[in-house]
Amino acid sequence: MDPVALDRLGSLAQPTRLAALRHLLAAHPGCLPAGELARACDTPHNTMSTHLGVLIRAGLAHVERAGRTMNYRADVKAYRSLVTFLAHDCCNGRPDLCGDITRLIPKDDDQTERFMTPAFNVLFLCTRNSARSIIAEALLERIGKGRFNAWSAGSEPADAPMPEVMDRLTQLGHDVSRLRSKSWNEFTGPSAPRMDFVIALCDSPQGQVCPDLGEKYVNAAWPLPDPADFKGSPAERVTLLNELYAMVRRRLEIFTSLPFASLDRLALKKRLDEIGDTVRTAP
Repeated sequence: MDPVALDRLGSLAQPTRLAALRHLLAAHPGCLPAGELARACDTPHNTMSTHLGVLIRAGLAHVERAGRTMNYRADVKAYRSLVTFLAHDCCNGRPDLCGDITRLIPKDDDQTERFMTPAFNVLFLCTRNSARSIIAEALLERIGKGRFNAWSAGSEPADAPMPEVMDRLTQLGHDVSRLRSKSWNEFTGPSAPRMDFVIALCDSPQGQVCPDLGEKYVNAAWPLPDPADFKGSPAERVTLLNELYAMVRRRLEIFTSLPFASLDRLALKKRLDEIGDTVRTAP
């Protein structure tokens, strides 16, 4: 069974996401802003952003930034690939069973990239999901360049990320519009995205029990200092935040440079643990 097709089918096994994709397909080749999709699907904006993130990670949609507006566009090639997968058995030799659906199936010379290679999904955990994991999520979205999808969550999430963390990320050029504090319970259940890596960033991860996020992900602990404990003047706290940012960036640069294709699960686990053990200071 093709894993990409499974991911895409799983992403559509939810009414709001299915409705959102249908709206995007209807608007193609144009795009729709998140707010318009939220209204069309009668869904809160934050919830719609989460659903759109699932469609993006499944390869069924793309996001484009226009000023402060996030516009979403359906990936018709990926949609056609999914239809091809579903219709393959009956339409190969029995096109009469599939009717007009055969029009969606690409010709033989257009099948070299029938299915997209999925990106790695990475979840960063800490207690309140207000600083360290938020920084990691923002950084991996930039460093990963489409090869990695980043999320963050907490065991006891705060009401919102720390304002000084959001301010610093904004000043460093990150888009913080979709960053929010949330419970790791959002990543359990059949409709949650499947994780490849789960990385705990707590300063003292001992005693923390992660929720059941599946059996296939690779976990690691990268202890980092908690910005809530930073002392001193505002200028001194900014300096400490910059150092923390550099520490996270350095770890993620090493992580994203690993030769994933040549490493098995145990080797990946070892390399992630080494990153957490050795990269403890800002470069």
